Amino acid sequence: MDIFAKEGTPVIAATSGIVLYKGELSRGGKVLVVLGPKWRIHYYAHLKSFNTRNLSIVSSGEKIAEVGTTGNAKGKPAHLHYSYVTLIPYFWRIDGDHQGWKKCFI
Repeated sequence: MDIFAKEGTPVIAATSGIVLYKGELSRGGKVLVVLGPKWRIHYYAHLKSFNTRNLSIVSSGEKIAEVGTTGNAKGKPAHLHYSYVTLIPYFWRIDGDHQGWKKCFI
């Protein structure tokens, strides 16, 4: 999901958890990966700056970064790309849709 905002807008943690990765990826630019409750991975991308570090504990509602235009968002309107997946698959969610198997991870 893309959430458009002015560059520098605070990014607030969607959940409490531990920062598994703070760094850069080619498509996501500056990214944060947070492991939250129920083994869910929360992914924040295209960040301008970070307000946390690897292996730190973050709280729901805490400022963890700022919206930016890094990665493949360069030259586009500033936005936060946010998504989450579960590490433990819910097999009963799979259906016959194209790529329906991906539903077991949301």
